[in-house]
Amino acid sequence: MKGKIAFQGEPGAYSHEACHNARPDMEALPCRTFEDVIAAVREGDADQAMLPVENSTYGRVADIHRLLPESGLHILDEAFVRVRISLLGLPGSKLDDITDVRAHLVLLPQSAKFLKAHGITGHAAADSAGAAAELALHRTADQGVLASALAADIYGLDVLARDIEDHGHNTTRFVIMGRELDMTRRGNDGMMTTFVFEVRNIPAALYKAMGGFATNGVNMTKLESYMIDGSFTATRFYADIEGHPDDRSVQLALEELEYFTHNLDILGVYPADPRRHSTG
Repeated sequence: MKGKIAFQGEPGAYSHEACHNARPDMEALPCRTFEDVIAAVREGDADQAMLPVENSTYGRVADIHRLLPESGLHILDEAFVRVRISLLGLPGSKLDDITDVRAHLVLLPQSAKFLKAHGITGHAAADSAGAAAELALHRTADQGVLASALAADIYGLDVLARDIEDHGHNTTRFVIMGRELDMTRRGNDGMMTTFVFEVRNIPAALYKAMGGFATNGVNMTKLESYMIDGSFTATRFYADIEGHPDDRSVQLALEELEYFTHNLDILGVYPADPRRHSTG
């Protein structure tokens, strides 16, 4: 597949790695913010967007669930990326030379045991890939960076240690989004459907709305709630279910859901990533 896929961050970021793995034939387009990623696709500067939605260690990515329903885009695929942290240094440097490292704030506690064992002090940076670019520019010999191995390739740094994270299960789930909803495909590992809805203002509306999924045997893998426009009385729900809207069980469950809700919008119908049930 040709074209461009937009991601948030500097070249070498984990979102860039996700683009490289899931869409190797597409040109990756770095963007400053998630809003810029969405705008790049909506305005035709990119064909698809790679957006992180949740992490197995830190939970959901802030603001993403708010942005997706208003983006005007639709989910085409999901991609799971195991976060593998490498310690990068200048060419020719050795692990024993490193006294300090910079990394995005979330990477430092994930590598705390390794850093303590080697007497290395961690410092927070706005972006790990950006920290790698700065190290390559300023060339401070006793400094290192925690980032992806892809960042080492991009900025000409050496990988001094690989897979230094404390736990081997840290995985980020991304969604790949485009301008058109595609409900024609079928995946070998099953299908996923993502939608958002607001319940009607009646007693036990959410309980009743969810009942159709239980009675029809539809597995709901995710249900998130968040306020709309800062109101405590207006709540939107974001849900992932296994199955396709054309499946009879899903069709019946959605019909029952629709009876108790308003503003039910399908964000995507897409093949399940084969790593969905085998991450870690």
